[in-house]
Amino acid sequence: MKSQLVFVPCPGMGHLVSLVEFAKLLITHYQRLSITLLVIKPPFDDAVDAYIHSLTSSGSFPTRLRFTLLPPHPNPTRSHPLHLSSFLDSLIESQKLDVRDAVSKLISAPDSPRLAGFVVDMFCTTMIDVAAEFRVPAIVFFTSSAAFLGFSLHVHTLREREKVDTTALNFTESGTAFAIPSFDSHVPANVFPSVMLDKEWAKFFFSHACRIKKAKGVIVNTFEELESHAVQSFSNSDLTVYPVGPILSAGENRTVPQGSDHVMKWLDDQPTSSVLFLCFGSRGYFDEDNQVKEIARALETSRVHFVWSLRKPPPKGSVEAPGDYSDLEEVLPEGFLKRTAEIGRVIGWAPQAQILAHRAVGGFVSHCGWNSILESVHYGVPIATWPLYAEQQTNAFQLVRELKMSVEISLDYRGKGGNNVSKSGVISAERIEEGIKEVMEKEREVRKKVKEMSEMSKKALMEGGSSFSYLGRFVRDILNYD
Repeated sequence: MKSQLVFVPCPGMGHLVSLVEFAKLLITHYQRLSITLLVIKPPFDDAVDAYIHSLTSSGSFPTRLRFTLLPPHPNPTRSHPLHLSSFLDSLIESQKLDVRDAVSKLISAPDSPRLAGFVVDMFCTTMIDVAAEFRVPAIVFFTSSAAFLGFSLHVHTLREREKVDTTALNFTESGTAFAIPSFDSHVPANVFPSVMLDKEWAKFFFSHACRIKKAKGVIVNTFEELESHAVQSFSNSDLTVYPVGPILSAGENRTVPQGSDHVMKWLDDQPTSSVLFLCFGSRGYFDEDNQVKEIARALETSRVHFVWSLRKPPPKGSVEAPGDYSDLEEVLPEGFLKRTAEIGRVIGWAPQAQILAHRAVGGFVSHCGWNSILESVHYGVPIATWPLYAEQQTNAFQLVRELKMSVEISLDYRGKGGNNVSKSGVISAERIEEGIKEVMEKEREVRKKVKEMSEMSKKALMEGGSSFSYLGRFVRDILNYD
C-alpha cells in the first residue's frame, strides 16, 4: 500500500535542511512512500526560496518529494516589536489554517496515497493539533541531541513538579548541579542553555517540551554510538525515540558558491590537517569589537594557519540573520589582514560542510550548534568549544565533559549574538590561543576519538547500522509496513 507523510519544518535553514535530508533518506529506502513538505517562509529571509529552487531545479531531484510553499503572512514585528520566541510562535500559529487546507487538498487529490502521519519540527509542535484533526499520528523531528531532548523534558518536569526556576536571578551562579537521566554526569547550572534562562525563551521552550511529551514519538538527529547513554536513558520512558542520524546535507558534493572558491583553492595548497576553521553558525556573531580583536590577536600569535568566518551583527532589535562586512578592516586590528596574508583567510558566510570536508582542515572553533557538531564528527575534525546561544552551552558541556571529544575554550560563554541572555565578558587572546593549540595537537587523544567516531557515523546509516535499524523501526511503527 502506498502512503504519504506531511512534514512541517521550522522556518529556519538549519531546521529545514535537516528535515529535507531526512525526507530524502526515507523515500530512498521506501519506494511506496511519498512526502510533502509544507514550507513556512520567514518574512525577512530569501534563503529558503533560493534553497528550494536549487533543489527542485536539479534533474535528479526525487519526484516523490514535493514542496508546498504556504501563503506568506505579514511580518508580525512590523506592527510592534516582538521577542524572537514570540515571533516564531506567532508565525507558526498563523499557518495552522494554511496547513489544514494544504493537507485537505493533498488527500482529496485523485489517487492520493493514504495519509500516514505528520512529522513536525521541534518548534512546530502546535501542528500536532492539526494532525489530530486528520486522525493521524504526529512525530516530532528534534534537530538537537538526544541528551538535550532528555535534558529539556526533565527540566520541564522539575519546573512543573518541584518549581525549579531556571530564570531566577543568579541561577547560573548558584553552584547547583542537577542529575539529568540523559547525562552521565551532573549538569551544573552555569552550563544550562540560554533558552532556559530568559523568561520569554523559557516559556517558549517549555511549552514545546510539554507538547513533545504527548507526541507519538521523536526522531532525533543523532546516532546511538555517539550518544549511547542518552539513547538508553529513554528505554524505560513512555516516549519512543528514533536516533536516525547523522542527517547531513551533502556539502562535500555541492558546488562551492561563487565568492568562496578562492578559499577552497587556498586550502588546496595547505598541508593535511594544518588549518584551523573558525565558524559560529548562521546566527553567530560578536557584538563586542574587543572580542573580535582578541580572536585576531590569538590567531596572529599562534601562527596557526586559519580560515575565519566573521559575521556582521544585524541591526539592533532585529530578528534578521547576521550579514557580511563590506570592509573587514573596520573591525579587525589595524594591519591584521596584511600581516596574516600568508597564513590565513578571513571571510564572511562560509560553506561550512565543504570546508570541514577538506583534507587541510585539522581543527574547528565552533559555537557547538548540533548540526555543526554532527558535521565535525562526520568529517573527523575535533572541536574547540565556544558556545554562544540557544542550547549550545549544554552541547559544549556534553562534548568536553561527557563524551571527551572536544577541548574547551569556553563552556558557559553567553555572547550578544543570537538568543542572548547575558554577557559573560570577553575571552582573552591567551585563553583562545591555548584552546587553538590544544585542538590542533596531532597526537591528542581527542583527535583519535573523533576519528573513531567519524567511522562509526558513516556506518550508522548503512544497512545493518544502528540508525538504519531505527529508521526501519520508525517505518514499521508509523507506516505499518516493512
